[in-house]
Amino acid sequence: QVQLVESGGGLVQTGGSLRLSCAASGRTFSSYAMGWFRQAPGKEREFAAAITRSGSSTYYADSVKGRFTISRDNAKNTVYLQMSSLKPEDTAVYYCAARKLGWTVATTDTEYDYWGQGTQVTVSS
Repeated sequence: QVQLVESGGGLVQTGGSLRLSCAASGRTFSSYAMGWFRQAPGKEREFAAAITRSGSSTYYADSVKGRFTISRDNAKNTVYLQMSSLKPEDTAVYYCAARKLGWTVATTDTEYDYWGQGTQVTVSS
């Protein structure tokens, strides 16, 4: 069992930056692949970024590629999402998720086993 707690969300102006953090409980964090998803009002949850358990491979949705960076610190049981050049369409609740099959990235929410409660990111125009 893994418990995930996101933090770092908030209100930012267009073009600004935020760094989200997701702290995981348990001693097996380094065995999980991690992902970030987001859900805007009235829309389905969508994939944003993912990273393998070692951090050697990452994958991004086209909508965030070149602007967002996912990283992890296994010593701190934490995964990060550095977001820059933010746009109003990035406004959403951001969720981190953990996947038991840690050596591959995944882009659909059904492939993840544990979820955090989410953190709100609002980008003003």
